[in-house]
Amino acid sequence: MAGDRFERHKQPWTPDEIQKLHTLAKKGMALKAIAKALTRSEESVKVRAKQDGLSIAKLR
Repeated sequence: MAGDRFERHKQPWTPDEIQKLHTLAKKGMALKAIAKALTRSEESVKVRAKQDGLSIAKLR
């Protein structure tokens, strides 16, 4: 599973990525799907969404 890990560590968020995060979160996409779309870890996406005051849909 080592090939499944993200190679980008502590990369700053680009305005483009932030916009995409906002768009996907507003569409109600799940955290895992957003993380995959942005090629970022779920934790990274969660932290950024919290900073921006976004709520991410929880999978049920």
